[in-house]
Order: sequence, then C-alpha cells, then structure tokens
Amino acid sequence: MLNCEQAELALDAKADLGEGPVWDDQTHQLVWVDIMACRVNLLDPSSGVNRAFDAGSPVGAAVLRSSGGLVLAQKECFAQMDLQTGAVTRLCGFPGIGPLIRMNDAKCDPQGRLWAGTLSTDLRPGAGALYRLDPGGQVSRMLPDVTCSNGTDWSLDGKTMYYVDSMTRRVDCFDFDPVSGTIANRRTFVEIELEGALPDGLTVDAEGNVWVALWGGSCIRCYNPAGELLTTVPVPASQTSSCAFGGEDLGDLYITSAR
Repeated sequence: MLNCEQAELALDAKADLGEGPVWDDQTHQLVWVDIMACRVNLLDPSSGVNRAFDAGSPVGAAVLRSSGGLVLAQKECFAQMDLQTGAVTRLCGFPGIGPLIRMNDAKCDPQGRLWAGTLSTDLRPGAGALYRLDPGGQVSRMLPDVTCSNGTDWSLDGKTMYYVDSMTRRVDCFDFDPVSGTIANRRTFVEIELEGALPDGLTVDAEGNVWVALWGGSCIRCYNPAGELLTTVPVPASQTSSCAFGGEDLGDLYITSAR
C-alpha cells in the first residue's frame, strides 16, 4: 500500500488537460498526454526531462505497443506513433464519429486489446461510447450511450473490468471474458459522494485495490476490491484526471491534472 500524506510535484508541465499516464518499464519513462494541446509526452523521472511530440490532433490516450512505439486514441481515429521520428500514421477510424466527438481515455486489457472511449465536447448525454480495438485491427462498439468515458482497468484475475462514465458519479464493474473480450452484468462498484467531484481515470495496484482520480476533488481515492475506502491522497490541483504506478519497483503513483 502506498504511504504518503500528499502528492509531490514531479513535473511543472502546465498541461491544459493532462491525462492517460502509463509507465514504460523498458525505458523507465512515463508516457502521458495533454489532450487538447495535441501532445504526447515522455517523462524521464531520473533526469526530469520531458519530451513532447505533436500528435497533430487531440489525443485522448497513448498506449505502449509490443512492436515498439505507441498506439494513439486520437480525436477521429486510432493511430501509431514512431518515438524516434514522432511520425503519426493512421491505423483505422471508428464508427459513430461526429464533429463534436473525441476520444478521452484508453487502456489495454491483459490480452492486448485496446479499450477506448469517447465523449461529446459539449457533454451531451449519451453521445459517447466505449470501443474495443483488437490486435488484428477490428473495431467494435462495446458500450453505447456513454456521456464521458474515462478510467478503465482489470482485476488481478482478469475476470472483472472496472469502468468510469464520469457523469454517473460512479465506478462500475463488469464481468469480463478474457477469451472473447466481452463484458456483461454491469453493476456499481463505488459511488462518489464527495461534493463537486467526478470519478475520472483509475488504475489497479498489485494487491487488487482500485485507485481513482477525482476531477474537481483534489485527490486520489483508493478502494479495496470490496469497494471499501482505504485511503485518500490529497493533490494540490483541483482537476485531478488520472493515475498510474511506475518507478523502478512500481511503487510510485504518478498523477496527471488539468488547468
């Protein structure tokens, strides 16, 4: 269990909308995005150096690719980025895209399928969806009628998927079939009762606990698999957007925020 009284500044990024942190245990860098600034970032915590790449359009998330580089969930498509040159190459689009729709968050399941969600920039109720991109390139809409798709992660046994549609003020969970990549039996995991706060990005730790960033709540909350609150980490930024574990022993919690 992480033991800290308050988060410390790792990078004075001044991000407009920092999101989607993911640790690369090969390069020991933190990948994160600044969505509306169209930037993909690589932070080396040992030196404090942050490299920024222009993705060319709003980028909701960047995930590591087994063959190298990144896969991006961009405003209008999935794409790949070469981290040597910064070149972005379109992979495929997804159904239901409109002028006010963009990607917002994404994460790979244990089998390597990419789950990515959308929202309407005017937060029109039910205008977004949750999609699944398979390694072969097929895109499936897995959950319609989403308002603000956000955090996703899986239980340690891979049989439960946690998911956030922020405007519901809940973290939900689904039964997850690792073989088929299907979800069923949606139910409430926790409800967020903190006034003015919405659940945003989340991550599951090595003990199966769920860490949730609270947008407008200036904190990260940690719940055990039974949905009981274990600890709260204060963050000196009101718009706390997401979190991920990293560092040499994966014992550091990296937190993104927005201006």
